[in-house]
Amino acid sequence: MSVLELPSTREEAWRYADVAGIATAAALPRDATAIDPASLFLDLPGARILIRDGIVDESASDLGRVRLTHVAAAEHALGRRTAGPGWSLRLAEDAAADPVQVVHLATGGANHLASEIVLADDATATVVETYAGAGWSNRALSVKLGRAARLMRSVRFLQSAGFQSLREDAELGQGASLVTTFLGAGHAGSRIDAQLIAGEGTYTEYGGALLTADEQRQECAVRLRHAEPNGQSHQLWRAVAADRSAASLAAAVEVARHAQKTDGEQSLRGLLLHRTATVNLKPELEIFADDVKCAHGATVGELDARALFYMQSRGIPRAKAQALLTRAFVADALDRIGLDEVREAFVADADAWLERVL
Repeated sequence: MSVLELPSTREEAWRYADVAGIATAAALPRDATAIDPASLFLDLPGARILIRDGIVDESASDLGRVRLTHVAAAEHALGRRTAGPGWSLRLAEDAAADPVQVVHLATGGANHLASEIVLADDATATVVETYAGAGWSNRALSVKLGRAARLMRSVRFLQSAGFQSLREDAELGQGASLVTTFLGAGHAGSRIDAQLIAGEGTYTEYGGALLTADEQRQECAVRLRHAEPNGQSHQLWRAVAADRSAASLAAAVEVARHAQKTDGEQSLRGLLLHRTATVNLKPELEIFADDVKCAHGATVGELDARALFYMQSRGIPRAKAQALLTRAFVADALDRIGLDEVREAFVADADAWLERVL
């Protein structure tokens, strides 16, 4: 695959994109080394979907309420490649489903898959996704939430090599709630690209933690549009970069002219474990209404030297002190995961990353 077929970094939306990393991931040879999918599923009730190289393995899956169907591709530079068979979760009014777990297992090369989550009024769902293996895993997700519907999503990127890209388009109906948390704690590059449209009285949390090391690059590009009044949103992102890696966070909030009483908050923070690493932060507010409460903050820094000295003076080894402070920095991004089992698994993945890097 040629880099010329991928988006250009001359486009502002792709300014920090690692298009060369995507092309390299797509060219990775197939590796038959077995990864036990069972180790990637959490001990939760509900459906378990195993996707091997972009194809649902029905023999190894418990679909539950999930159905396999044709899902339209997203109108997006990477998302349009996902047209074809995909998975769909649709819940009727007032329905509640056990958690749905989806494991994306890649063995090299490129694989693409589209999916959709459609919740009718007052429906509730929880989805947990895990990426593992090596190669370019390219996904597109369409989310539509009816009135007062609630969706909690937790996504962790754990691939050992390659690239993981996700395009998400979401529409929130009146009073709906969407809480999405990401964790990038593997060795592969990643890009999270989202377009969210929030209706009247909605609640949206969209964020997470990207942990990078070596020459790795991870990024997010999220745009949330408050289209109706009385919406509330929080975009909380944390980035930790070590060695010569780079993490880039671009988060935008747009408030439409008639979307009065909107409360929008952005918090983008980066932590450099080595001065050779890079963190790029780009918060944006576009406000066309006059009765709103919106704020954003963006900071990049190193671990507090005084805190490190204090902890070492109390007998804590330097590496342990660094790990404790870094974990505290990441924790507020993961604390938003509602299920204890899922939150503990994500924290364990972050701890494993810290043990490897520090």
